[in-house]
Amino acid sequence: MDKPGPGQSVSSAPMTVLDRLDPSAICRVMGEFRDALRAHQRHINRLNVYPVPDGDTGTNMALTLESVVAELDDLGANGDGPDLTAVCGAIGHGALMGARGNSGVILSQVMRGFTSVVREAGTFDAPTFAAALTAASDAAYEAVMRPVEGTILTVVREAAGAAETAVAGGRDLVASLDAARTKALDALERTPELLPVLAEAGVVDAGGAGFVLFLDSMLHVVDGREMPTPTEGEGVVSAHPHLVDADGVGHQHHDSDVGDLRYEVMYFLEAPDETIGAFKDVWAGIGDSIVVVGGDGLWNCHIHTDDIGAAIEAAIDIGRPRTIRVTDLAEQVEEERWVREGAAEPGSGPEAPSEPVPCAVVAVATGPGVQRILHSLGVHQIVAGGQSMNPSTAQLLDAVDAVPADEVVILPNNKNIVAVANQVDAETTKTVRVVATHSVVEGMAALLAYDPQAPAADNAVSMADAADEVVTGEVTTAVRDSTCEVGPIATGDYIGIGPTGIVSVSATLADAVTGLVDRIVTDDHELVTILEGEGSSPATTRHITEWLDEHRPDAETEVHHGGQPLYPYTLGVE
Repeated sequence: MDKPGPGQSVSSAPMTVLDRLDPSAICRVMGEFRDALRAHQRHINRLNVYPVPDGDTGTNMALTLESVVAELDDLGANGDGPDLTAVCGAIGHGALMGARGNSGVILSQVMRGFTSVVREAGTFDAPTFAAALTAASDAAYEAVMRPVEGTILTVVREAAGAAETAVAGGRDLVASLDAARTKALDALERTPELLPVLAEAGVVDAGGAGFVLFLDSMLHVVDGREMPTPTEGEGVVSAHPHLVDADGVGHQHHDSDVGDLRYEVMYFLEAPDETIGAFKDVWAGIGDSIVVVGGDGLWNCHIHTDDIGAAIEAAIDIGRPRTIRVTDLAEQVEEERWVREGAAEPGSGPEAPSEPVPCAVVAVATGPGVQRILHSLGVHQIVAGGQSMNPSTAQLLDAVDAVPADEVVILPNNKNIVAVANQVDAETTKTVRVVATHSVVEGMAALLAYDPQAPAADNAVSMADAADEVVTGEVTTAVRDSTCEVGPIATGDYIGIGPTGIVSVSATLADAVTGLVDRIVTDDHELVTILEGEGSSPATTRHITEWLDEHRPDAETEVHHGGQPLYPYTLGVE
C-alpha cells in the first residue's frame, strides 16, 4: 500500500477493513468530508494571490457538503432505512441545491457524477469506485465550458486514472482508494507547473486540495486512516516571504475566473435541445466564462470572447438568437468581497414590498443600509450573501418561491453568485430571469429600470442595459504585503479597486478613495453614488465629496449609508 500523505497516519486501532461501502458507510464518508472541509476551510480560504480578503473556496465547498449532509439527515440516512438509490439521490440533490460559487458548482458536479454510477451499479466496491471517479471527472469537465488544467479538474482526472489502473490490476477497494489518493496528491503538487498564476504565487490549487479530502474521507471510513489535520502554510510550495502571513498561512487564487477576453456577448437562443452540445463545443473554442442554461428549445447564453461575430454565428447555425447584447470589457481582476455569514429569511428586512405583482425582484446583498435601499427601489426579497458566504441554490429558491409574483428577476450583485442564480429557474414553476449584476451599485442601477408590471424577460433586458452603464469601484484593506502596477502594498494599506484591478494604494483611507475616484470618474460622468460601509467616517466622506466638487464639478454626488462589511466605500459611477 502507498504510504499516507502529509498530515496522515494509519490508525493502530483494530478495525474491519471494508471491501465495499453500504449506504450507511457512504453517509459517514459525506459527514467526514464535510467535517474535513470545515477543519481546513480557513487555510484554503486564506490561500489567495490577490491581497484582498476574498478567498472563499473552502467555504463554498464546505457549504455544498453541508447541504448534502442535511439531505441525508432528512432521509434518516445514518440509520438502516434508506437504500443506496435514496442515499445517492440525496447526495446528488443536496450538492445541486447547496452549490455555492464556481468551486461549489464544480464540486456538486463531481458528487453527482460519482453517485450516478454508484446508484446504477447498486453497490460500492473497487470497480464501482473507479468507474464513479471517472464519471465524476467527466461531469466536472462538462461543468466548465473552457477547462483549465492545474485546477481541481486535473486532480480529479488523474485520481480517476489511477483508480482505473489499480482495479485493472485486481486491487481491492483500499488499494484502489490509496492509489487514487496518492495520484491526486501528486497532481495537486504539480498544479503550479500547469497554471502560471499558481506558479507565480507559489501555491497549489485550492479546489484540488479540497477534493483530496474527499479521498481522505473514504480511506478513513474504509480502513480507519486518520484524517489529515490542518497545518500552517498549507498549500504553499514557495518560501517567498510574501506568500506567508504572520500566522504562517499561505495564499492562493480566489474562487473566480480571471480572463483578458475583451467582449461579453449575451443572447437568448431558440434552438433544439439536441444541438446545444455541438454549440457549446464551438463556443469552447472561441471564448471563456461560458454559461449556457435552459432547455425545451430556449437557452440563455453568455460568453467572454474576442470574436463577436463567431459567437453570434454559432447560434445562427442552429437556431435564432434574439435580444443580443454585447459589452466591451476591460481586462479585469476579480473584485469580490467577504460578507458576514447568514442569510435573510424570506420577507425579512425593512420596507419589503408585499403587494402581489406580475414580476418581483430577489436580490443578494449585505449591510442594513444596502438592504433598506434595495427594498426602497422595489426588491421584494433579500438573501444575505457575498463572496465568502455565497447563497445556495436552495436559499435563492426559497426567496423566489416566497415573493408574491409568478415571474421573478434575480440580482446576484456578485460575479461569483451568477452561476448559482442561473440554476434557480429549473427548480421552480415560476419564470425566473437573472440579471448578471456584479456589485450592489450595479443592482441599484438595474432597479431604476425595473417595472413590476412587465414580464421578467422584458425586465431582464432593460435592467441589464441599465446595469451596464455603471462603473464600479471599491476600497478595502490589504491583508498581506504584495505589489501591483501602482506600486508596493503593505499589510494594512487601503487599496482602491476599479474595473482594471488595483488602481490606488495608500496608508490613509481618504487618499485611497480619492485615488480611485480620480481613475474611474471622468469629466463625462454625471453621477457618483457613494455607499458608506464599515470603517467609513463622516470626515472621510466629506473629503471625498469635496475632492469631487473641486476636480469633477459636473458630476452629481449621492451618499448613502450601506453598512457593508470590509469595504468602507463602494462607488458607482454613471
